[in-house]
Amino acid sequence: MKKNILSTAVLVFGLTVLNVNSVNAQSNDRQKKEPPTFSQLLEEMDKDEDGKLSKAEIKGPLKNDFDKIDTDEDGFISEAEFKKAPKPERKSRN
Repeated sequence: MKKNILSTAVLVFGLTVLNVNSVNAQSNDRQKKEPPTFSQLLEEMDKDEDGKLSKAEIKGPLKNDFDKIDTDEDGFISEAEFKKAPKPERKSRN
């Protein structure tokens, strides 16, 4: 009888630990990703190292919205323009 209770308790404890670990892993995956900073984008995309991003240098949502972000229409995105840029729309989950 005691052996049966002990086995059940160990089994319940083990399942509880597995369940908690699974929930924690799922919540970590869903954490909100921060958008890159202008400095990070310059490091990654500014090929001519002029401190601005031209349409030819960029990719992704930034390229799709280039004309909206380049408010002074000089053909480059400066840090000031980037900071004032509208947030990209999130893709809907289906």
